Amino acid sequence: MTFQTLLYEVDGPAAVITLNRPDKLNAYTADMGAEMTEALRAADADDAVRAVILTGAGRAFCAGADISAGAGAFDTAGEGARNFGRRSGARDGDPGFIGTLFDLKKPTIAAFNGPAVGVGVTLALPTDIKIACSVARFGFVFARRGLVPEAGSAWFLPKLVGLPQALRWCLHGGLFDAAEALRGGLVSEVVEPDALLARAKAIVAEMAETTAPVSVALTRQMLWRCSGEPLPFDLLSFDGAYAMALGAGPDVREGVSAFLEKRPPRFPGRVSADMPAGYPWWSARS
Repeated sequence: MTFQTLLYEVDGPAAVITLNRPDKLNAYTADMGAEMTEALRAADADDAVRAVILTGAGRAFCAGADISAGAGAFDTAGEGARNFGRRSGARDGDPGFIGTLFDLKKPTIAAFNGPAVGVGVTLALPTDIKIACSVARFGFVFARRGLVPEAGSAWFLPKLVGLPQALRWCLHGGLFDAAEALRGGLVSEVVEPDALLARAKAIVAEMAETTAPVSVALTRQMLWRCSGEPLPFDLLSFDGAYAMALGAGPDVREGVSAFLEKRPPRFPGRVSADMPAGYPWWSARS
């Protein structure tokens, strides 16, 4: 696949999406968001892909929004229209790359190879696993630009790190290093720069070797969508049905057999064709 702002590569079980404007520190534009949506949907439709890695080219992950239009960079009716105006053909209600990322059936890993600031960090909040290299820097800088957190980050960030930590980072608006990101729970591990992508691919390889694609797809959606519910009863209304549906199917038979026989599993289920009846459950409840 060929993009103007991204690189897309399938390497074994991993689809690697690389933000690719290194001369601009991978600054975000509406075109990049549209291309991310396309790339994510391609990965989700490919049963050979078990997980998606999101990273950046050059020395930055994403330094934030493209402000080449100057003081009017965010005025989408004026100077900022070329970078952030409504794209031709865009449809009302399109979930965009954030909605697409959230709805994926494949697990996602953000590999922060350098600075991730503003939208450069919020665009990665819906990923499931976040790792950083030791030179990465982060910043929820919106209040220092007269803006508010976007890309759903006022929902994602407190869910990930807790409300006190989210308030601290967003109200202060300053930059912080990878060590603070690790302490605050934004990332789960920090590695040296030259080990970052290899570590992300190793996580994907372990998933591919040991877990069932359908089980992973259901699990990530259940955790994201249900962990914030005030009571467990909506979840209890369908998680048992899914457990029984999977329990009678070939994946569970293979998983149990592989465990008893002390061998790697070979799960036959594919997310393109074998999601259980009633999925996606949230559509039936809307």
